[in-house]
Amino acid sequence: MHPTPSPDPPSNPQKSRTGLSRMWHATGYSIEGLRAGWHETAFRQEALAAMVLVPAAFWVGNGWMDRAVLVGTVVLVLVVELLNTGIETAIDRIGPEWHALSKRAKDMGSAAVLLSLVLCAGTWVGAVYHRLMP
Repeated sequence: MHPTPSPDPPSNPQKSRTGLSRMWHATGYSIEGLRAGWHETAFRQEALAAMVLVPAAFWVGNGWMDRAVLVGTVVLVLVVELLNTGIETAIDRIGPEWHALSKRAKDMGSAAVLLSLVLCAGTWVGAVYHRLMP
């Protein structure tokens, strides 16, 4: 005789939440993600740089659009770093052995961080140059 199949595995409780309850719990998960990111050296360094650059954007920028672009490039670096860390964490969960596809995924995440840093640096260099060389 075959064993009775087990019921469906428990689902994510977040899926059944709606309205403010869903938003409240989602915010908590996001804060946990930021805390987890803080344990990563690269994210911590970029966050510390952001603490300097975001206020500096209000001096460097000439108007709200300039400031928004400067702050936006800094925030973009943080977002891409968190996504890269998520990719690396998921790959590492699969297993510690080397695999070409795992390397490729990690390399592409790293390249995304590099491109966001180049965009940020280029934007800031141009804005500072424009501010200092009228």
